[in-house]
Amino acid sequence: MIRVGIGQDSHRFIIKDQKSLVLGGVIIPDEKGLEGNSDGDVVLHAIFNALSQAVGKRSIGVYSDKMCREGIKDSRKYLKVALKMVKDTGYRVNNIGVMIEAKKPRIEPYADDMKKSIAGILMITQDMIGITATSGEGLTAFGRGMGIQVFAIATVIRC
Repeated sequence: MIRVGIGQDSHRFIIKDQKSLVLGGVIIPDEKGLEGNSDGDVVLHAIFNALSQAVGKRSIGVYSDKMCREGIKDSRKYLKVALKMVKDTGYRVNNIGVMIEAKKPRIEPYADDMKKSIAGILMITQDMIGITATSGEGLTAFGRGMGIQVFAIATVIRC
């Protein structure tokens, strides 16, 4: 049996340059970070939501808010919670698709590193992950450089 989930997340860039930009578990140099209680990794948050939805669970905030209060800010740890949910329901991750909308940074130079990071967390091969990006031609706040929006799709299959 195959199940599918769609996830989305978005964050605005912080005003002050006090936080690193993290996407897909990778620190992107020379860019402002994203607002949020955690590291603001919109890629991992969207993947979490996609996996959680695929197995009939809830949005990332239900799980991450408590972790943030406990001082856990690393979104890679949140994604491990989603992976455990997938496994506990008798499924395994089949593939992940990620669509990033952002004016900055350019995603392509970091896509392979993000795939490697995500594959390591989810215990899948890199070829099971697709990452694409668009600026949206400046038609949205994300395309105008105010933040980053990510959509993710996940398929899981019965073990």
